Amino acid sequence: MPLRTIAERHGMSEFYLEQLFAPLKKAGIVKSIRGSQGGYKLNHSPDAITAGDVIRVLEGTLSPVDCLDDENYECPAADCKTCNTKLVWEKLHAGVSEVLDTIRLSDLI
Repeated sequence: MPLRTIAERHGMSEFYLEQLFAPLKKAGIVKSIRGSQGGYKLNHSPDAITAGDVIRVLEGTLSPVDCLDDENYECPAADCKTCNTKLVWEKLHAGVSEVLDTIRLSDLI
């Protein structure tokens, strides 16, 4: 489907959609088709793509704090293993990931 058609149907900017589709294409979630009837199409079945897949591509990590996913993060605490709030952030991260990874694109269309 051409981006122009998607933009018109949803009242969105075609330029904005181009910014979204570029990383989705690079990640292999969508593929582009050239030519007069060209546009974009899903590269996999909607059952095989999760909301988590899309959000990670477009937004990056789902981690609420840097220390959970950045190996080079320098924790301001004397010892990160004794951080009082790390358990909260780990559970929040796991919960958000679990929810987004169980919602399939086919559930949303």
